[in-house]
Amino acid sequence: MFGLFSNKSESLDKICNPIKGKCIALEEVEDEVFSAGMMGKGVAVIPYEGKVFSPFDGEITMTFPTGHAIGMVSASGVELLIHVGIDTVKMNGAGFNLKVVPEQKVKCGDLLMEFDINAIKNSGHPITSPIIITNSDEYAEITPVAKGEKEAGEVIITL
Repeated sequence: MFGLFSNKSESLDKICNPIKGKCIALEEVEDEVFSAGMMGKGVAVIPYEGKVFSPFDGEITMTFPTGHAIGMVSASGVELLIHVGIDTVKMNGAGFNLKVVPEQKVKCGDLLMEFDINAIKNSGHPITSPIIITNSDEYAEITPVAKGEKEAGEVIITL
């Protein structure tokens, strides 16, 4: 599966899918902060399994105390936010298990987090998970290249 993770051999930056699931347009997310692009451009994933993998080689820049989101930066400077679910900060960490810490170096395909899909659903929150390039303004073009069911590791965005 992780042979799909690769962004080193080509000139374009590629963001690989960090969560196995159905990729949808960011505009379809049930939260205006994400759907209106206020935090940046990207895509969203409706997860099929509760694991988040690194979408590129890089470094963890931040983790939230509630464990629901991870900030990271690629070796080439792409700043990415992986936000599991909508309003899941309100779960106060229940159902989230971070596997990384800030300043940790990661490789494509490394496990970053595990989460409980049913706990998110049972708490009344959507499981839709935005994948946001937070420094979108630094790129002339950000192209979501995936829709529909995608394995972790498949390219979902090119820059």
